[in-house]
Amino acid sequence: MPGPPRRAHYGLARVLSKRGLCSRSEAARWIAAGRVSVGGRLVRDPEHPTAPDEPAIEVDGIAPATGTPRYLMLNKPRGLVTTAADERGRDTVYRCLDGAGPGWIAPVGRLDKASEGLLLFGSDPAWAARITDPSTGPAKTYHVQVDAIPDAAMLAALVEGRDIDGERLRAASATLLRAGTRNAWLEIVLDEGRNRQIRRLLAAFDLGVLRLVRVKIGGLALGDLSKGQWRELDAADLDALWS
Repeated sequence: MPGPPRRAHYGLARVLSKRGLCSRSEAARWIAAGRVSVGGRLVRDPEHPTAPDEPAIEVDGIAPATGTPRYLMLNKPRGLVTTAADERGRDTVYRCLDGAGPGWIAPVGRLDKASEGLLLFGSDPAWAARITDPSTGPAKTYHVQVDAIPDAAMLAALVEGRDIDGERLRAASATLLRAGTRNAWLEIVLDEGRNRQIRRLLAAFDLGVLRLVRVKIGGLALGDLSKGQWRELDAADLDALWS
């Protein structure tokens, strides 16, 4: 008698993509970086044969979330890197997510190690892609302390922008919030996402960054969330991102 039908198997990257965790190409990068295990064994081959319903897949040592997507916001402290596992052993933002419950969630975009403020997490790749899309994602608002006191002409120049390393970097708006005798706080709004955009732009105008805090994404504000603390986003929060 014929045996039971064989279970269909697909490449591991395809399985991760089909589960809605990320794109197939992003899954391949995760796998090659050693972030994915199957049955407790690290897999580095994106084409590793895997059953679509394989229950023992982990990303960064955590089983991907199933069921209702989750959305969180964190007030990121300085000194943490925005990744799940750092090859240099530095503390990561996941240190702040104790008590966030089981299931895998990923940072949506990033803040560099020296930056702080509003950082989103989620288990919904399509939502994350909308947020981080450089052309259609919501604007992001930062409060930046600089080591000089820019005048109105300088603020206008930040909005005009400058060609830096083959890219046109600019601020959507730049406003003086308050000034001391040697430094000032600016509010800078970005409507596009580029690597270390504010730091590179300000450096081009000989302005050094003393602190950089993201205070708002779209209409979602950091508010009074304490540094290093997180909370779940509710329906009003999700709507506010696009207001």
